[in-house]
Amino acid sequence: MQTILGASGQIGEELARELKRNFTSDIRIVSRNAKKVNDTDTLFSADLSIKESAVGALKDTETAYFTLGLPMDSDLWEKQFPLITRNVIEACKINAVKLVFFDNTYMYPQDDRVLTEQTAFAPVGRKGKIRKQMAEMVLNEMKSGELEAVICRAPEFYGPAKTQSITNTLIFNNIKRNKKLKVPISDNKLRTLIWTPDASRAAALIGSTPDAFGQTWHLPIDEGRLTYKEFISLASEIYGKELKYSVVPNFVFKIGALFNERLEELQELLPRYKYDNIFDDSKFKNRFPDFQVTTYQRGIEQIRTEQLTV
Repeated sequence: MQTILGASGQIGEELARELKRNFTSDIRIVSRNAKKVNDTDTLFSADLSIKESAVGALKDTETAYFTLGLPMDSDLWEKQFPLITRNVIEACKINAVKLVFFDNTYMYPQDDRVLTEQTAFAPVGRKGKIRKQMAEMVLNEMKSGELEAVICRAPEFYGPAKTQSITNTLIFNNIKRNKKLKVPISDNKLRTLIWTPDASRAAALIGSTPDAFGQTWHLPIDEGRLTYKEFISLASEIYGKELKYSVVPNFVFKIGALFNERLEELQELLPRYKYDNIFDDSKFKNRFPDFQVTTYQRGIEQIRTEQLTV
């Protein structure tokens, strides 16, 4: 049994499809309001902030995938995420379950250094500190030998369907609405973006590779890194029209944050847009050389096709 904890988002859904496609049909979907992704999925509704629910959710499970997300609310994150992570760890230990922990880069320094699996954590803001705490909980259990686990870490998303990210919100959602595109802070710094289906496929592969456990893995990206200016230029070619955009400076976000809670929550993530963002995935590509990464060209083409058919 492979169990996905939090399968209602894009990563969890794509993970369920990939596991069914290439690894197993014995998949359990766990969330507060669990819904099938594949017709063969089994469902388990659970509140993972309750330890007994987490233990029950992982009964008879071989591998658990932690892909659970919460709304961008620092108060909620501080209250729920560490508690849920601890409950999931304890449930894995009680049920002798391997854990695949899907992580982001919020705990990393937000500057121009190359980010590898060995980069020391230096979080900026409350959400970064919480993600650091969560990752360290898993790392400490791995080091103690009491939990067989692996961390899969992804940079900023872009992608189809339910993908939620700054890039999807400010660029692709605005294309769909025929609005002027927005770029945060700078359009001439290199960005590292991961195609969400690639992130899920890579997590499924790692979780199904016994010797990958006990480590942290950066998930694979298109190495042809682009600035937002170049990214939008490529999108203009694919959409067959000039996509106009404006660069939103930091002071505009600060003013907006006074009146908009979502913009307030975004503040701590903005420093990374001042610098080239270089996320090193060479460890993964050396270990899994046959993994086919989706190029920016192909990814944008897929988003355009999806928007035309909705």
